[in-house]
Amino acid sequence: MAKFVAFLLLAVAVLSLMQKPMTAAASEENVQLNKSRYGTGSLKGFQCPSQCSRRCGRTQYNKPCMFFCQKCCRKCMCVPPGYYGNKAVRPCYNNWKTKEGGPKCP
Repeated sequence: MAKFVAFLLLAVAVLSLMQKPMTAAASEENVQLNKSRYGTGSLKGFQCPSQCSRRCGRTQYNKPCMFFCQKCCRKCMCVPPGYYGNKAVRPCYNNWKTKEGGPKCP
């Protein structure tokens, strides 16, 4: 009986070790999918207003957000996912700065 329990624990340990590389590969694949979905050139020009409406939909500063979002979208042809943040997904959108060095894109 002790040998059976030891074998069972060993089998569980081996299975748990085998799952970690698979989850890392799955998350890496997911990142690749997100990059292709939100990457530079992932949008056409006519999609910018609707994507910026989604991005700026929950801000109290809707007009400036829409203005700068559409400007950034036309240049980078992408809009990051979500309502706020997530700009690191898209370097073009994230790295465009004002003269003062602040972020240009919302």
